[in-house]
Amino acid sequence: MDPLLSQVRGRQSETIALIRQFVECESPSDTPEAIDRFVELVADTVAPFAKVKTVAARGFGRHLLVEPALPGRRKQGQILALAHSDTVWPMGTLHSMPFRQADGRLWGPGVLDMKAGIAFFIGAVRALRELEIPVGRKVLLQVNSDEEIGSPSSRALTEKNAARSQAVLVLEPGTGLEGKLKTARKGVGAFTVTVRGRASHAGVDFSAGASAIVELARQIDRIAGFTHLERGITVNPGVISGGTRSNVVAAEAHAEVDIRVLRLRDAPALDKKFRALKPFDRRCRIEVTGGLNRPPMERTAGIVALFRAAQKLGRELGVTVEESLTGGGSDGNFTAALGIPTLDGLGAVGEGAHAANESVLIDRIADRTALIAKLLATV
Repeated sequence: MDPLLSQVRGRQSETIALIRQFVECESPSDTPEAIDRFVELVADTVAPFAKVKTVAARGFGRHLLVEPALPGRRKQGQILALAHSDTVWPMGTLHSMPFRQADGRLWGPGVLDMKAGIAFFIGAVRALRELEIPVGRKVLLQVNSDEEIGSPSSRALTEKNAARSQAVLVLEPGTGLEGKLKTARKGVGAFTVTVRGRASHAGVDFSAGASAIVELARQIDRIAGFTHLERGITVNPGVISGGTRSNVVAAEAHAEVDIRVLRLRDAPALDKKFRALKPFDRRCRIEVTGGLNRPPMERTAGIVALFRAAQKLGRELGVTVEESLTGGGSDGNFTAALGIPTLDGLGAVGEGAHAANESVLIDRIADRTALIAKLLATV
């Protein structure tokens, strides 16, 4: 058996215990004090073998930087590992969705997305140290506190550290129960379309009104037509609101629209279409705000080379490593857009991210942890 795989398998019960600690330290995006508690837990865990720094973020939990001490005297360049501390689950979710080990899985809020991935990284570092396997580059783990809400405060820090790195490894979960790595992600954005009409009494003075709701309904049909599946462009009007009472012609209405693009070059044209919206009813006005907030992670030659290296290392571990494209975004979108080779989906294998069945396959803990260790020692 591969020495790294053997080492992490021997420590699997400790890894599971650590995952449990992480899951039971709830850390929703909108509760900075909870995130800070989780960051302190991670920092205390790695303190015996790593330099630790936290970065304040106004209105958010603190970001965490971890530089582990790894074997090997000369370090040339840097590998950046990316994770996030925040989850989509509100405080108290553990009462209805407690951590548990059953049916060959670990269950609980945030276990897949992405607290297991952080535990895997820690296990990989420990294995490299215990086996005294030299690592030729400095390794920096960055744990962001706001990834689930678009990374507004961490993006600049991510891009700064990525620009100093030769490669980026993202500890997000893999795709599907096969745990496919992610070599491409769609870019993500959001627009808010606001229509302002003219209010009137729906019974007494109907004709004097200009319904913002009717206008928005017509605009939504137009906006939905911006989808171009063959080019990987999707446009989803996901939330609509407006009006005050059924007997009032609505003066205002809003639509929140999600956009996804496979290629960065498609984003400007889509943005232009939103900005060019014109009212059908000239008594109404249209305002458009928003845009692309995560560039796509496009499958470059550098990303492919990094994936091929992971494939080869996977064979040494007896596992088949596959790749995938996903419509979801991560902080890896930012680093890939800078031209830094980025490999995503290296975290846990399971299913149910953001859902009540969120879970991690126990029998994939060891090979995933060993793959991260091998990448750190090889890239």
